[in-house]
Amino acid sequence: MRAILLVLIVVVLALIAGIATGFLNINQIRGAQAPEVSATANGISAKGGQTPKFDVETGSVEVGTRNATVKVPAVEVKPPANKAAENQVNAM
Repeated sequence: MRAILLVLIVVVLALIAGIATGFLNINQIRGAQAPEVSATANGISAKGGQTPKFDVETGSVEVGTRNATVKVPAVEVKPPANKAAENQVNAM
């Protein structure tokens, strides 16, 4: 139950972030209508009704590659000055 609640919270936050940043634009273009419900001796019946219709526009993300020159630092390794220093390093 906690996992489902967490997933729903994440989805709602993602929708809010998408709308706030302009990446997602939702417009209702047709309103909803409730069905006509009638109760008779045979039971309850519902007729008509209409679901709402939405126009959703989303942004696009383009992914590509490009050539670039990257400066890489030079690494210089200096050997120990004498054997005594080398023995101390190996002893540790």
